[in-house]
Amino acid sequence: MVAIHDLYEELILSNYLVDIDSRKIRKGSIFFGIKGDNFNGNDFVLDALNNGSRLAVTDVENPKFNNNPHIIKVPDSLATLQEISRFHRKNSNAKVIGITGSNGKTTTKELIFKVLSSKFKTICSIGNFNNHIGLPLSLLEIRNDTEFAVIEMGANNFGEIEFLTSLCEPDFGYITNFGKAHLEGFINIDGVIKAKTELYHWIIENDKVLLINSEDKTQNKFINHKSIVFGSNNKCNYTFSENNIDLVCVLFEEFLFKTNLYGSYNYSNVCAAIALGLEFGLDKNEINQTLVDYNSENNRSEIIRINDKTIILDAYNANPSSMEEAIKSFSNLKGKKIIILGDMYEIGKESSIEHKKIIKLCEEIPNCKCIFIGEHFYIFSSTEKGSKFFKNKSDFYNSDIKIDENKILIKGSRGMKMEEILKYIKQ
Repeated sequence: MVAIHDLYEELILSNYLVDIDSRKIRKGSIFFGIKGDNFNGNDFVLDALNNGSRLAVTDVENPKFNNNPHIIKVPDSLATLQEISRFHRKNSNAKVIGITGSNGKTTTKELIFKVLSSKFKTICSIGNFNNHIGLPLSLLEIRNDTEFAVIEMGANNFGEIEFLTSLCEPDFGYITNFGKAHLEGFINIDGVIKAKTELYHWIIENDKVLLINSEDKTQNKFINHKSIVFGSNNKCNYTFSENNIDLVCVLFEEFLFKTNLYGSYNYSNVCAAIALGLEFGLDKNEINQTLVDYNSENNRSEIIRINDKTIILDAYNANPSSMEEAIKSFSNLKGKKIIILGDMYEIGKESSIEHKKIIKLCEEIPNCKCIFIGEHFYIFSSTEKGSKFFKNKSDFYNSDIKIDENKILIKGSRGMKMEEILKYIKQ
């Protein structure tokens, strides 16, 4: 068996290139055969070598691998990858900013990354690589000249944030919020708080720095520790006020930061990025230009215009908390409005209650049409008046509904793929 230190030396020779998909091999990389829920990378070790990897790591016995100098056998490929990423992080000089939360963590990660990149050599988590497989890969993107690494951490059960935090050892930690997400694992909001604050507890135990939104009562409990605090209170390190019309704007010391982001729920995400930018010495004009240049994508609060229609596409994911915030923000827009929502997943035993609450919230908006798609919403089709319900998107497409409203909100869980609705609207 090879020692972690020896394998790390091989990683250096590979220019820190690690691949886990044999179809996307970068020449000279080290391939790790990882077992997933729906795949086993060990089945593609030889393919990876043939496609350009210089070494492959596997944790299975296979006669085809015997005496192959390019194949390294380890007890557990994933654990080895994780330990190598931990070793790499410990040997780097980068300052790591760890981010978790129920909603908005990817947008916050991207905003902080963009702001810091305007002055510092900065990397961030790859896409949504925020779990026990993706986070190690993100850490391995750190190079000798990296000054900041913005690392996103996701979880759907207890202990996962604690483990991910132990891998990336953040110098700064931030929790975006605590919402009703992944309740199948966390049970209730108290469970969410317990799981997410594993990050803050690690930060405190290791005498690192918290980034705290003082408007969040749960985060406020941690202010006595070493912290960078932002909010509306003039006792904060950075005092902001909201100055929204349709797009998020933040006022700080008579300076107005502008963005192309929609929704009041993005306000704290922007504030977190501004606070860190100011903390690390960036000029207000530099930060503002970065924020103005940033456009949300990947189905996250995207603003899409089709003819005279303005569409808010927020279809990357959904839970009761993010649904509520999106609906409330949308209700403030002027114009003829329609809300098109897809089912929320991973809510557990509270699913029916939460879907019912969302329906009620939507129907309280004056002069706004409502369409609900998915089996969880469809349960209430016979009890609600005025709204339209469909079991699936196909039934919706086959209906005779015409969308002539000029303000449209589309949101749903990732499994619903609500972005496909755009095709119907373009017709």
